[in-house]
Amino acid sequence: MYFLPALLMLLSKIEGYISISELERRTAAKYYYFMLVNVFLGSIVTGTAFEQLHSFLHQSPTQIPRTIGVSIPMKATFFITYIMVDGWAGIASEILRLKPLIIFHLKNMFLVKTERDREKAMHPGSVDYAETLPTLQLYFLLAIVYAVVTPILLPFILVFFGFAYFVYRHQIINVYNQEYESVAAFWPHVHTRIIASLLISQLLLLGLLSTKKAANSSPLLVALPILTIWFHKYCKSRFEPAFRKYPLEEAMAKDTMERASEPNLNLKAYLADAYLHPIFQSFDDLETGEVRLDKNQSHITSPSISEVSSHSPPHYVYHYEAEP
Repeated sequence: MYFLPALLMLLSKIEGYISISELERRTAAKYYYFMLVNVFLGSIVTGTAFEQLHSFLHQSPTQIPRTIGVSIPMKATFFITYIMVDGWAGIASEILRLKPLIIFHLKNMFLVKTERDREKAMHPGSVDYAETLPTLQLYFLLAIVYAVVTPILLPFILVFFGFAYFVYRHQIINVYNQEYESVAAFWPHVHTRIIASLLISQLLLLGLLSTKKAANSSPLLVALPILTIWFHKYCKSRFEPAFRKYPLEEAMAKDTMERASEPNLNLKAYLADAYLHPIFQSFDDLETGEVRLDKNQSHITSPSISEVSSHSPPHYVYHYEAEP
């Protein structure tokens, strides 16, 4: 589990993603799915398999939600212990930062030679989104699943989220250095997983109620997943473009500031070679002459014959504007 985030980051790099934000989003997705299957579903199903091995292996697939629903209350004690050991201890280790402290002293003893090396060794880094976000989403899943089944688990979840709020708020403001700005690109992924957590909790609640005397009320709860999916579709069409595309209002504000700061900028001429490789943008040492793109000129001038003949060897300067 300690080396898993680094391994998943390596797999994301092998997939071909380049930007740091995209790599962390893909790694966070893989890590969340692993924790969902290994920690949540794995613990419940494994406990059921040991306790009801024969019935679990020989029952029909339609009875799996019912069997898992029965085992959910049995695993409440395990998840309470998991939250206290992994969640509370993880928050404490985050505020203490023992691993970066040990690494700094090792670098200071063996690698630091100059003040610049010391500054690099003391660099705090940034928030590890690839590991932090999946953990928070898993605890949110546990909270909404056990809110109805075993509410005694909720105080432990609330204590964890309260500690996490104050600790990460302090770390982001006073400790970490922001490495990049993703413009809330993580939010669509977080929203989708929250909706998926709601669906999981509703399906498991259906399986649990089917084992109780309230089995007749289970068909009425089928409307919950349908409404949740409809709400997700509405949010996806209504709000997701704001996170996926650059807002026109901000783009217009940037254009206005650009016109105010550089009123003579000819944008068409600037874009003529803006996306070319730098080696193709200038030809200063050509034998036949010099070709220069004047981005502030919007007309084409040609050298006269007298100007050409007055120079030896010939040295021409062309001013041109690229066609749109």
